[in-house]
Amino acid sequence: MPSNSQIDAVALLKQDHRTVEGLFEKFEATNGKATKQKLAQQICMELTVHQIIEEEIFYPGVKEYVDSEIYEEAYVEHDGSKVLLAEIGAGSPDEAFYDAKVKVLSEMIKHHVKEEEQRDGMFAQAKRNGADLDSLGQLLLARKEELTAQFKRSGLPTPETKVMKGVELAHGEVVEA
Repeated sequence: MPSNSQIDAVALLKQDHRTVEGLFEKFEATNGKATKQKLAQQICMELTVHQIIEEEIFYPGVKEYVDSEIYEEAYVEHDGSKVLLAEIGAGSPDEAFYDAKVKVLSEMIKHHVKEEEQRDGMFAQAKRNGADLDSLGQLLLARKEELTAQFKRSGLPTPETKVMKGVELAHGEVVEA
């Protein structure tokens, strides 16, 4: 990673995307339950920190530089993935549908990353329209380091939605794997 004085917000967030993509690939390639558990925990850590720094710093920092539709969808996509993050974080590879939950989370994240990184996505719009990506990068990096240290000490918090209400769902008959 570049030194703190050189990090640009988009570069930092793209680096996070590549890290998580690599973790999902490793998860898919392994059969060992202990390794799967460790990788899933690392995925949850990386995504939780990434989502928090985007929601606290990046999204508000680029809101006036990007289309409102892209901005709003990003929050909804985050909130949707938080359901799976909570399930995976509380689960284990011994449980039915655990691997499927990780796979679906991977697909959701791939979609979200594609939307942010595409030619006219959030990152390109922010850059083209003059958002101060250097200043945002400094803030993102500092907060990322702070959150990572905090979560390594105390564990991951329960995911917090920003735009979804978390309505109660009826849980029907359990499907057997």
